[in-house]
Amino acid sequence: MGKPTGFKEYGRENLAYAPVADRIVHFNEFSQLPADLATQGARCMDCGIPFCHNSCPIHNLIPDWNDLVYKEDWKRALDALHTTNNFPEFTGRICPAPCEEACTVNLIGDAVSIKNIELAIVEKGWENGWITPEGVEKKSGKRVAIVGSGPAGLACAQQLARVAHEVVVFERQDRIGGLMRYGIPNFKFEKRFIDRRLAQMRAEGVDFRVNAHIGVDFPARDLLRDFDAVVLTGGAEKPRDLPIPGRELTGVHFALELLTQQTKILLGDDVPKSEHISAAGKHVIVIGGGDTGSDCIGTSNRHGAASITQLEIMPRPDDEPDKLTTWPDWPLKFRTSTSQEEGCERDFAVATKRLLGNAAGQVTGLECIRVAWQQVDGRWQMETIAGSEFTLKADLVLLAMGFVHPVHEGMIEELKLAQDEQGNVAANTNNYRTSIDKLFAAGDMRSGQSLVVRAINEGRCCAASVDEYLTGSTVLPR
Repeated sequence: MGKPTGFKEYGRENLAYAPVADRIVHFNEFSQLPADLATQGARCMDCGIPFCHNSCPIHNLIPDWNDLVYKEDWKRALDALHTTNNFPEFTGRICPAPCEEACTVNLIGDAVSIKNIELAIVEKGWENGWITPEGVEKKSGKRVAIVGSGPAGLACAQQLARVAHEVVVFERQDRIGGLMRYGIPNFKFEKRFIDRRLAQMRAEGVDFRVNAHIGVDFPARDLLRDFDAVVLTGGAEKPRDLPIPGRELTGVHFALELLTQQTKILLGDDVPKSEHISAAGKHVIVIGGGDTGSDCIGTSNRHGAASITQLEIMPRPDDEPDKLTTWPDWPLKFRTSTSQEEGCERDFAVATKRLLGNAAGQVTGLECIRVAWQQVDGRWQMETIAGSEFTLKADLVLLAMGFVHPVHEGMIEELKLAQDEQGNVAANTNNYRTSIDKLFAAGDMRSGQSLVVRAINEGRCCAASVDEYLTGSTVLPR
């Protein structure tokens, strides 16, 4: 694969980013791929056992297309990439790349830039007109409803349309894309890339219906009556709350409120000024140290926040893991996102005790306390540190602590669906069937909050199960 000595001859090239001062004045993407990706493909070392392939949630054929890129056979590389991934332009932008942590070169140096190569392949495919609709002339006569248009729903829809089923995707929002559209800022993922793929899917026969909130505006039982199979891919959108004194104060919002509104404004929606959640000139506190918190930081910087502080309840990880004990698994290590690089204070092992406010009910600060973590019988337990209390000034508090499970009100309650211990829709990964006949579930709605790449994989696997249910067999991959 690639050049046998390439990993010794060539260094890794990362994305190039616009200077911070230039990029925080707009919401557009600001990264640029390396010019010579063929050389980067040469760094794949033919390690014999492709740990990258196994660590990729969608099992991309990474060594294969690395070799093809090295040989500059981009068309065949695209074919290999599409074999496992319907939307490489999505994952090439927003996947955290567990494949790179599992790369064998990562044991001795810097991993192959797999994610960048993936993105370069698919963008070259679009540029050269190689990505076209793959429709079928004769339909099967079977109708499938898909509820939710995030990555799992879109992948499932495209797979089923390509084996001749009539597919209708229902989305409660006014645009297709789910949290992939409204939960990820444009500076990380411009929404024109979703729209480009939707045009292909429409040409393949997929019917998209927006403003269709199943279980609220439309009974879910009607879908079971009108369709031969129904797939639930609505995601896990119930945010984790912070039930502490002062939670009701004005200026305290879930992260998704800010991110969704900002995307709607950028897309031209008429959001009244009085309803704007703005960080301009404010002291912003982001509670939660993950990707969603990072997205809030980038958005707040672009608003012109006076200061931004991000609080994480877990301790600060080490700068570098011991690769001999963590590889090829995803390591816990200190990471700095491009948004954090743009400007914020980060504090670890901090718990928020209460939110402070003024007489008008506006948040003015936080009362925090430092915590310590220790393992007891193999489990991590947290204790507060006496006398470590401190306060922070805050005009805007954003809760970015993840999502606990799907929203139960509406569709799930109406159908009385069985749930797992975490409150997700119960369905296994053998056939993705729920407790109700001809009703399937995939993606975060089934597994809980996870990655876009895992959602795509579940959507594809679920499509194979649905096709087998409808026809008795399937040619779709699992």
